[in-house]
Amino acid sequence: MWKYIGKRFLWSLVTLWAIITITFFLMHSIPGNPFLQESKMPPSVYENLQKHYNLDKPKIVQYGLYFQSLAKLDFGPSMKSSAMTVNDYIKQGFPVSLHLGLQALIIAVTFGLILGVIASLHRNRWPDYLSMILAIVGISVPNFILATFLINFVAVEWGLLPVALWKGWEYTILPSIALAMMPMAYIARLMRSSMLEVMNQDYIVTAKAKGLPRPVIIIKHAIRNAILPIVTVIGIISANLITGSFIIESIFGIPGMGEMFVKGIANRDYPVILGSTIFYSFILIFLIFIVDIAYTLIDPRIKITGESK
Repeated sequence: MWKYIGKRFLWSLVTLWAIITITFFLMHSIPGNPFLQESKMPPSVYENLQKHYNLDKPKIVQYGLYFQSLAKLDFGPSMKSSAMTVNDYIKQGFPVSLHLGLQALIIAVTFGLILGVIASLHRNRWPDYLSMILAIVGISVPNFILATFLINFVAVEWGLLPVALWKGWEYTILPSIALAMMPMAYIARLMRSSMLEVMNQDYIVTAKAKGLPRPVIIIKHAIRNAILPIVTVIGIISANLITGSFIIESIFGIPGMGEMFVKGIANRDYPVILGSTIFYSFILIFLIFIVDIAYTLIDPRIKITGESK
């Protein structure tokens, strides 16, 4: 097991290095730089800024200097806000995005599994049709449309919840629902397909022949095996949710990481773009690694070894 973990850790580092390298050189290959947007900037100021941020040096030198900063876990200063560093932006934005993303993840996984199980156990009957209609709506309707709908009816027309901002738990409900709908719908469809396949397996037929209660068969045998495909996608879904959604965060006035990343792109703020990309990639790679380990806890038939299969 430890040999496997060591190999995965090594490959994770290689993957992260490749992402950093590709992003760095692609970003710097675009003509111009962040300070060319300032049309009224005196040439002397422009040259000083170039030197200060090492933009006057060859790309390979800039690459080496950036890795030196990364070794100290320093993502560098923002080129558009001299008072803020990328680390400051992450410290401010990530807890907000994490809070919102975890709530959305809980909603998506809980209701997605419930809808998927209900649909599979009542195949081609009204609970199945209703669950899949909800799933299709969740996949088809963009989250900004759903967010607008929730604000208009739940907040404005009915006055049940506040419209926007980030001032307390009640302000997180509507954005969490809007953010959770698409992954919830995807999980529901995937769980339905997986449950239908599992319910036709020989060990389920044997369990029924032995006279085991239906709840025991469904919970102990069917769901435990049907949930494996869901675990596969949980890592990617989690990374997408907890690192922020610019659209949802903008609509609800939430100061999260999504807003920071898009503003960095708009301003061509190299450190912000790189820092956000690296941070997102690290979370994604880490969660995928955790998901691989979690397989053995869910299904004891899967064994972790250090040997290639």
